[in-house]
Amino acid sequence: MTTTMEEGAMGMLQRLSMSDSTIRGIDWEMTPDLSFGTFESWGGRERIRNNRERICYFFIDNWGKEPKLCLMERGVKHAKVLAEISAPPEMVKECVRQQGTSSSFEKSYAINGIIRQWLLDNVVEAEGDGYVKPVLMVKAEEDMGVLPRRGARPFTGERVTLPTGQAVINDDELAPLIKKWNFFDSVLHPQGEFINALVDNGDGLTVTDERTGIMWQRAGLDIASIRTIQRHIEKLNETGFAGHHDWRLPTMEEALSLMEPEMNAKGLYLNPCFSKEQPFIFVAARRKPGGYWFIDYKQGRAFWSSGSIPGGFGRLCRGIKGER
Repeated sequence: MTTTMEEGAMGMLQRLSMSDSTIRGIDWEMTPDLSFGTFESWGGRERIRNNRERICYFFIDNWGKEPKLCLMERGVKHAKVLAEISAPPEMVKECVRQQGTSSSFEKSYAINGIIRQWLLDNVVEAEGDGYVKPVLMVKAEEDMGVLPRRGARPFTGERVTLPTGQAVINDDELAPLIKKWNFFDSVLHPQGEFINALVDNGDGLTVTDERTGIMWQRAGLDIASIRTIQRHIEKLNETGFAGHHDWRLPTMEEALSLMEPEMNAKGLYLNPCFSKEQPFIFVAARRKPGGYWFIDYKQGRAFWSSGSIPGGFGRLCRGIKGER
């Protein structure tokens, strides 16, 4: 393993070569929490220049029986563990103990100063081949779950009509809205649970909630600004995605109706029939005095931000009432 020093914004960026690939830009200030705001959510965008940029940072993975020191590569809609580092186990465990208690879904930790210095001495600034074990990533087909087929049996439950159309929502109006419909929100209404009646439309592209009368994309639109998302919607309606020409952004209520009170195996508060590739989505709601509302299925809550690049993802819907 060879390394060379590079100057960076923090003054602490190195370049580390591993096997046939070169890891550029180790960011010693990056943490798992900060990486979410930088690359997946609404904050920290000033740290990156474009959606293709990649940075690397060290973190502790404490999801298994024993904590592991790992090297992560991150970008917008990109996360890949490049390597596991064979650091002294007691040093890694002590760093975990310093974190204190944490929620069951928060098991990725920042490194401390002791581990940072050990990495500099033994891995980054030394011939550290014996410490670095590359992780081979095999892309698996996403499990979309199993739903009953639409039309297999008539829906006999209570139907709910959710608001449709654009809306303007003030900050103080959000919590009452969520509680009115008993939606789950990890911050504002963690005891909420809206029961869906999702069925498979058999096209591999869409599902329908027979309780609300809404058809949904299983996947959706890639991350983009609100203007780009709107152009994509127009194109999908021109071509007739899944045979329909009336796709639109969901309202706040419609998007929240999909929120599940338990995190699925993909790490989202969402039925597994939906793709994990759209972790937070635009909704058809503006914020007063400014900004756009989003639903974040990874954090299980609503939030607001600007609609600028990179903006958010899109999962479109359409009403099916009156269809035969």
